Amino acid sequence: MLDQFLEAGKIVGTHGLQGELRIDPWCDSADFLDEFKTLYWNKGAEKLEVVSSRIHKTQLLLKLKGIDTIEQGDILRGKIIYIDRNDAKLEEGRYFMQDLIGMDVFDVDTCIYYGTLTEIMRTGANDVYQITSEDKKNYLIPAIPDVIIDVNTTNSKMQIRPMRGIFDDAD
Repeated sequence: MLDQFLEAGKIVGTHGLQGELRIDPWCDSADFLDEFKTLYWNKGAEKLEVVSSRIHKTQLLLKLKGIDTIEQGDILRGKIIYIDRNDAKLEEGRYFMQDLIGMDVFDVDTCIYYGTLTEIMRTGANDVYQITSEDKKNYLIPAIPDVIIDVNTTNSKMQIRPMRGIFDDAD
């Protein structure tokens, strides 16, 4: 089952004296996070009202209702913020990283089970997925359309067509 509330970023500090928070976004960019007017603490248990937000370099500067001083903001350093899945609009073929981690990975042509997707590395050109086999070997595959054929978040299953040489049994 997919989580309703998703980790979206971490408060890494304050900005200015009025309680504005610096958020390190855990999504594609601060632009994506800037669209949300409601955020959450504690895995969705507590709703937060966004007064204003703006992008500063790669971070999001966020003003929350009730946080009005630098001291109030400093107390929140290290806290994780969450978004509600229903508030997010993803383009087709885009997924939340949290939904991909833990997926079973199979060969689309032979149905061979390669392992579990255990890590996603952001490299710039394209993401790289780490697949961990049952015997604990790690394999890296590029997250490109030629390799990633189908992603089924409902069944937590990914079908791939690996490039030659990635897996020991590739021909």
